[in-house]
Amino acid sequence: MLKKKTSCVFMIIKRGLKQFSRIPGPKSLPVIGTLYKYLPVIGEYKFNRLQYNGFNNYKKYGPVVREEIVPNVNIVWLFDPNDIEVMFRCEGKYPQRRSHLALQKFRLDRPHVYNSGGLLPTNGPDWYKIRKIFQKGLSGPLAVKKFLTGSDDIVKEWMEIIALNKINPESNFLPDLSRLFLELTGYSTLDVRLNSFMPKELHKNSRSSKLIEASLITNSCILKLDNGLQLWKYIDTPLYKKLKRSQLYMEEVAIDLLSLKMSLFAEEDINKEVTLLQQYLSCPDLEFKDIIGMICDFLLAGIDTTAYTTCFLFYHLAKAPSVQISLFDEAKRLLPEKTSPVTEEVLNSARYARAVLKELFRLRPISVGIGRVLNEDAVFSGFEVPKDTITVSQNQVSCKLDDYFPRAHEFKPERWLKDHPLYEKKHPFLLLPFGHGPRSCIARHLAEQNILILLLNIIRNYSIEWKGSLLDSKSLLINQPDGPVLLQFHPR
Repeated sequence: MLKKKTSCVFMIIKRGLKQFSRIPGPKSLPVIGTLYKYLPVIGEYKFNRLQYNGFNNYKKYGPVVREEIVPNVNIVWLFDPNDIEVMFRCEGKYPQRRSHLALQKFRLDRPHVYNSGGLLPTNGPDWYKIRKIFQKGLSGPLAVKKFLTGSDDIVKEWMEIIALNKINPESNFLPDLSRLFLELTGYSTLDVRLNSFMPKELHKNSRSSKLIEASLITNSCILKLDNGLQLWKYIDTPLYKKLKRSQLYMEEVAIDLLSLKMSLFAEEDINKEVTLLQQYLSCPDLEFKDIIGMICDFLLAGIDTTAYTTCFLFYHLAKAPSVQISLFDEAKRLLPEKTSPVTEEVLNSARYARAVLKELFRLRPISVGIGRVLNEDAVFSGFEVPKDTITVSQNQVSCKLDDYFPRAHEFKPERWLKDHPLYEKKHPFLLLPFGHGPRSCIARHLAEQNILILLLNIIRNYSIEWKGSLLDSKSLLINQPDGPVLLQFHPR
């Protein structure tokens, strides 16, 4: 910790530094900041295309850009991995971020249901307290192995049902993936089967359908609510009402499921391995209200992030036949039969599959970057930036620059294999799909494990063909496919 602190201070006392006010960026206007640049039709920026805003800023202003989207709230965008490293070195014991502000308001306005705003918006010691408790049994690579067999069974069950119902190139594959990852989230975090892809749950008014919709609406609202004029702080704006309705439904389901599990808690087989939820319920430092908030966070973060990521994964595989062949060769070696289980040994040996996933995170990260509120003064590419400034890394942009990755726009998993000619050691702060440090994604290893299980099972049983047009991403806090995911699966 002392070393990190010293390095930041040392950079600040260097001579010749440029002042914060001199950081280049788009012009801010009184009252509206730079919101005028995001106006439909006439604006050059778009809230749902943050990666292109970033590319334009980088080309026009350089590796450090200052923008005042909301009046009197400065955001510093960082593109250089050395600057991104400085940002994390200066985040302090309790890394702060400015995100999910409206979600925090919703929960704090309901103290009879929640103790806090939850892991996503909460900062300081309150965040540290709940993070420390909830990461037990979840955040480590070994901890998530206990979900491996059950998750593999769910994936195989899902594949059978999807194969029987449809593998139709004219149908958007995203809803099927959303149901799968909702089921996997319920299994690991709630210890329940939601039966999300059973026929009765396919109706638009079913619990599964409404949960998936609530997650989508919430994630679609958050970015605009964070960066707009924030009138929702004073009145219930239409957008804030949408968020409230979606969260009220998610809250209702979380309370019902948790109440059910608590009623059965005493009846559980004492010889059965303790589940993640049982671990939380038996923790003396947690209240019912803490767990409700955490379940809502899991449902919010566990569906869309993995479903969208997997859509892009299959898209890039379908567009890269040679990669698909190499991946199949590995899958066939590790899974001799089409129904062979994905075990811990299989995952440990899935070297090429992990490279595929890493290359996917480079081209299609979950979000454009990571935000922090500086815990101390810092220096980025010669510019002094004061404590409490909001800084946001632009890893999605940096990872597509030829300066850092030769042939950056090509899908080349081999660039991550140390014994391959394409391999080059990269700056450790270039590729950060799950963040970095104590505030990195709490369910990172679980998400990676679930995607790898699905990837190996699918490739072992099917070849994939892309039947749609160019697929890009749009920013809804997280990166969502901007068109239908049209895939043709050919049984092997």
